[in-house]
Amino acid sequence: MTVTDLVSYEDALAAYDPVMGLEVHVELGTKTKMFCGCSTELKQDANSQTCPTCLGLPGSLPVVNATGVESAIKIGLALNCTIAEWCRFARKNYFYPDMPKNFQTSQYDEPIAFDGYLDVQLEDGEVFRVEIERAHMEEDTGKSTHVGGATGRIHGARHSLLDYNRAGIPLIEIVTKPIEGAGERAPEVAKAYVAELRELIKALGVSEARMEMGQMRCDVNLSLRPNGTQKFGTRSETKNVNSLRSVERAARFEIQRHAAVLSSGGTIIQETRHFHEEDGSTTSGRVKEEAEDYRYFPEPDLVPVAPSREWVEELRATLPELPRLRRNRLREEWGISEHDMQSILNAGAVDLITATVDAGADSAAARKWWMGELARRANEDGVELAALAITPEQVARIAALVAEGSLNDKLARQTFEGVLAGEGDPDTVVEKRGLKVVSDEGALGTAVDEAIAANAAIADKIRGGKVAAAGALVGAVMKATRGQADAARVRELILEKLGVEG
Repeated sequence: MTVTDLVSYEDALAAYDPVMGLEVHVELGTKTKMFCGCSTELKQDANSQTCPTCLGLPGSLPVVNATGVESAIKIGLALNCTIAEWCRFARKNYFYPDMPKNFQTSQYDEPIAFDGYLDVQLEDGEVFRVEIERAHMEEDTGKSTHVGGATGRIHGARHSLLDYNRAGIPLIEIVTKPIEGAGERAPEVAKAYVAELRELIKALGVSEARMEMGQMRCDVNLSLRPNGTQKFGTRSETKNVNSLRSVERAARFEIQRHAAVLSSGGTIIQETRHFHEEDGSTTSGRVKEEAEDYRYFPEPDLVPVAPSREWVEELRATLPELPRLRRNRLREEWGISEHDMQSILNAGAVDLITATVDAGADSAAARKWWMGELARRANEDGVELAALAITPEQVARIAALVAEGSLNDKLARQTFEGVLAGEGDPDTVVEKRGLKVVSDEGALGTAVDEAIAANAAIADKIRGGKVAAAGALVGAVMKATRGQADAARVRELILEKLGVEG
C-alpha cells in the first residue's frame, strides 16, 4: 500500500475508533552494562567493549547491575507503579545476529514495576491519563550495519557488519495499557505521552533520553475497531520511532492505513512495521510473534530481585519534583499562560530559562532571550537550544548588562553573536567589540545638537507640537553613535533642547 491509498484522517475517525499501546525503551545511563562489567561509553571502536558474558560465550555468568535495578525502581515510583516485592529475569528466545546469545535477558510475567499511570497535558491544557501496564528490566541488542543496499536495510545489501558494544546495555521497557477514548486526538496523546515520559526520565537523572541517539525509542502499537464496538482490532507495531514528531506521524499514518484496508474489505496483518521519516509512511517488516513464540522461561543464572520496602521508600524520598507539577509551578511564578509554557516546553527551554533565572536574571528577560534571539540562532544552525555554545550564566550576565543600561537590545544581540562565535564571555566580547552604550552626557548632547542642526525642518515640526517626529532625530543620533546610545535618553535630550514637554 502506498501513501496515495490512504483514506482521509477525518473519514477514518468517522468510521473507526483507534486503540493504541506504546512501548518505550529507555537506555539507562549506567557506567557498565546490565549483566557484566563492560563499559557503556559511546563512540568507541566496534566490538571493543565486549566480554564473554555479553557475547554469550560458554561458561560465562551474568551479575545484575545494582544501579540498573535502582533506576528501574525510581522510574516505577515516578510512574505511580507498584514495586514488586519479588521478581525475576527470564530468557526471551529468538535468533537475531545482533543478539549473540540468541536470547535476550528480560522480564516476562514478573516485572519489577506494574499498574501505574502518567498524566499528560495536551496543547489545549486538557489532561489525559495514560495507564501503565508494566516497566521491566532488560538488555539492549547490538547494532547491525547493512552495507551496499539502497535503503540501509538487509534486503539488497552486499554484506552486514555487527558491533556488539551496545549488546547488554541496560534498558527499561515501559509498556502502557491499551489507550482508549482518545479518538481523533490519539496521535497527539501519543506524542504528549512520550514527551512527558522523556521529561520524567531526564528529571530522574537515570538517562539523557536523547531520542536522536537511540537512548529512548518508541514502538507504536495501533488497532482500529468500528465505532460503538468494544472488541479490539488486529494491531500493527511500528518499531523504534525516534522523535516526538515521528511518534505522532506514525500513529496518524497507521490510523489512515488501517481504515483504508478495513474499508476495502481487507484484513489487517499483525506485524511489525518500519517508519520512514521522509514522508511519514510505514512499510511492512515481519509477522509479529506472540509471547509464546519467544519460549520465555526463568533465567537460571540469575537470582530473583527482591527490593526491601525500606529501600523502596528511601528511593521514593529522593524523587525530584515531577515535570508537570514543576512546569505548573514555574508558569505561576513567571506569570505566563499555558500556551506560552507549552511553547517553552516545545523549544526545550524550560531548564535553560530556569538556570538563567537561578543565575540572577529576571524571568521575563530570560524568556525573551532564549525564546527570541537564541531560538532564532538554534533554528538557523539546525541544533537544539541546549547545544548552543552559550551558558545560562552568560545569558544572565548579558541580561544584567541590559538592565543596568550598559547595553541596549541591539548591542546585546551583538554580544550574543560574539559569545556564540567563541570570542569569550560577555564582558570580554563587550570590551573587545566596543559595544557599551554611550552614557557620557556631553557626547550625547553633541550628537543631539548635530542631529537637530542637520534636520532643521523636523526640529521645527517637533517645536510645533508634532512630538512623534522625534523618532527621526532619535534614529539619526543612534546612527551617529553606531547604535550605542540609550534611545530613551536621546529622546529626552532632544525634547529638552527643543523646549518641548514629552
